[in-house]
Amino acid sequence: MAIDLSRLSVITVRVDEITTALSDPGVASDMKEYMRLTKELADLTPKAETVRRYEGAISRMNEAREILDHEKDPDMRELASEEFEQAKAESESLEGEIKLILSPRDIRDDRSVIMEIRAGAGGEEAALFAATLVKMYSSYAVLRGFTVRTVDENKTELGGYKEIVMEIEGYGAYSRLKFESGVHRVQRVPVTESGGRIHTSTCTVAVLPEADEADVVINPSDLKIDRYRASGAGGQHINKTDSAIRITHIPTGLVVQCQDERSQIKNKDKAMAVLKSRLWEMTRSAEKEAVDSDRRSQVGTGDRSERIRTYNYHQGRVTDHRIGLTLYKLEEILAGSLDEIIDALTVAAAADGLGSGDDGEE
Repeated sequence: MAIDLSRLSVITVRVDEITTALSDPGVASDMKEYMRLTKELADLTPKAETVRRYEGAISRMNEAREILDHEKDPDMRELASEEFEQAKAESESLEGEIKLILSPRDIRDDRSVIMEIRAGAGGEEAALFAATLVKMYSSYAVLRGFTVRTVDENKTELGGYKEIVMEIEGYGAYSRLKFESGVHRVQRVPVTESGGRIHTSTCTVAVLPEADEADVVINPSDLKIDRYRASGAGGQHINKTDSAIRITHIPTGLVVQCQDERSQIKNKDKAMAVLKSRLWEMTRSAEKEAVDSDRRSQVGTGDRSERIRTYNYHQGRVTDHRIGLTLYKLEEILAGSLDEIIDALTVAAAADGLGSGDDGEE
């Protein structure tokens, strides 16, 4: 793999620039700028450490090669050969991380996300699987230092979700979760199954980058806002005031609601955040469709894209069908250990291979 070291040096130089800027009293007094630089530094620091390790390994390889090219002493040549092999092995082990660092960044990668999970085929078992996914993503968010807030939910009597909308807030949340959109399939024996038969159920997951004020301008006259009394699972009232909010965007017909907060104002703010993210995504998708018609041939047909990942309890495995990756780590993954899958998807996307693999399973 030919890597342009000059592109890597930009990262270490930027870390030094931010470190210097943060010590400036003028920057420290500007809380918004200070927080922006602090977040950028937190994102770049581990990358800069990887870059320095990689550059060090390349430097040691070059020095050892120079000795091997000119040194005649057998002992020195043996030492240089050992050093070369060790440095080469280290550089090769870091190349995957370097690919991630150099992969083109989506302008939305730094943003928080709106995640929507809906039960699909499978009835109550699908709703219970949705609850499993909620726990998995919530645990992953905690491990990454993100904050999870429920915007709206529709629970079932057994504790599942017909649907749930969550806000996952944190720098870089979209970069880590954007490949989770699609249909997730589970194969397991439902708790409601007395015969021990394995059932297949599905849930759909949608991940939207959170829009900011500059992304979407909404005309207040285009909105219909309804206020109603929040209710819990089974329809029981959980609030004696009309604090829940339903917003309808008349031009598109999009409907968003929020009843998680007791404050009507907070519910309205959350619902507006979801609406803006959906409208922004609609706009971007329309623009992308005009210039990316060949993408469907890489991602696959509509039928194929209905299944991006399978969670098989009987075999203890998780398979991501887009890249043909199978891991026998079901419990760890459901507990939030998603980085191995997400990193593999990110590398595949950087190589323009996302969606091109299929393991052929049914």
